[in-house]
Amino acid sequence: MAGKFEVFTDSAGKFRFRLKARNGEVVASSEAYESKSAAIGGTEAVQRAADGASVVDLT
Repeated sequence: MAGKFEVFTDSAGKFRFRLKARNGEVVASSEAYESKSAAIGGTEAVQRAADGASVVDLT
């Protein structure tokens, strides 16, 4: 199984998502969104941005 996005409601009632690796570790988490559809749109934006993204070493 690949990693997965989880969309959830935080303690303030806002929507957020987190990206979990196959082993269940959270590897990324989002800002707060006003609507569930906006949070889902955020997951889609991350997927598009990550496709073919390069790694830049700034050290």
